[in-house]
Amino acid sequence: MKNWLTGALLVLGGLLAAGVINLIASPPRGEPVQLLPPPTPAPILVHVTGAVAEPGVYELPPDSRVQHALQAAGGLLPEADSRGLNLAAKLEDGAQITIGTRPPTGTPNPDPTGGGSSVILPTPTASRDPATPDPQAVIDINTATQAELETLPGIGPVTAQKIIDYRTENGPFQTIEDIQNVSGIGPATFDKIKDRITVGP
Repeated sequence: MKNWLTGALLVLGGLLAAGVINLIASPPRGEPVQLLPPPTPAPILVHVTGAVAEPGVYELPPDSRVQHALQAAGGLLPEADSRGLNLAAKLEDGAQITIGTRPPTGTPNPDPTGGGSSVILPTPTASRDPATPDPQAVIDINTATQAELETLPGIGPVTAQKIIDYRTENGPFQTIEDIQNVSGIGPATFDKIKDRITVGP
């Protein structure tokens, strides 16, 4: 009986050992998590001109400075005037760096502030909302909306509504002078708006 129990314990221990070894040796399940590298920022293009060894357009890494652009252009020429130039200024895509030259020795400098070089950064073009009336446009008083009429000098919301009501009740204006028939628009107001209004073709 004792031998049988000992044998059973040995068999059970062997099975447990085999299971542990199999568990350790088996490859991990599932796929490892892969970390993707962050996207590489796009390079910037900078135009370097003037008193540099190799003027031209250069592709530089983002966050480049004026100094990096001058290095890319081969450095400054001996006659270059870099006074007032901030070499640490950060560049933007589309920037232009112009390096001036120093006047010959003994020649008065026409620029009393010195520094004939400059860095011009691009300025974003402000786009007007197409839904916003142009405050300088000539408008047709027979078809203009209230918002367009309110862009006229001296015409507020109340008067603009009166213009719309007048043309609704009396038909389109025949001449721009007819707008003076609208209550609240006299000769003084007409003088302010006559160059900004039309009655169409």
